[in-house]
Amino acid sequence: MSILWRYGGATVSEVREQLDEDLAYTSVLSALQTLEEKGYVAHESEGRAYRYLPLIEPEEAGRTALSRIIDKVFHGSAESLLAQLVAERDVSRAELERMRGVLERRLGRGSRGVTGNVPGDESDRMSGHYVKTTKECK
Repeated sequence: MSILWRYGGATVSEVREQLDEDLAYTSVLSALQTLEEKGYVAHESEGRAYRYLPLIEPEEAGRTALSRIIDKVFHGSAESLLAQLVAERDVSRAELERMRGVLERRLGRGSRGVTGNVPGDESDRMSGHYVKTTKECK
């Protein structure tokens, strides 16, 4: 999909040329046909080939993929996804603060800090004061 978004559309051969892996033509064709069946791409004739065009925006695809990951890998727990993300990646303090701001806005707290929470309650976990990593949950 990223190749289709980058170029606004591509043939199977053009997609193959842009891939890091050397995949067979039929493998790339099959993947594009599956994306078309799911409604993510469409094709138009271009000579003897088809040009595949993206029908969804990257943000929509990201939401859909993330939702599937949360459901399948993290058993519906966005908290577990967040815990895994911050535990396993090198996330800067500045980025963590921005994440905290997003969480606080989502909780309706604006830019104020979270105070007066009982350790371990829902608002405390979401503010970043208490987040179990997936390793701790095992």
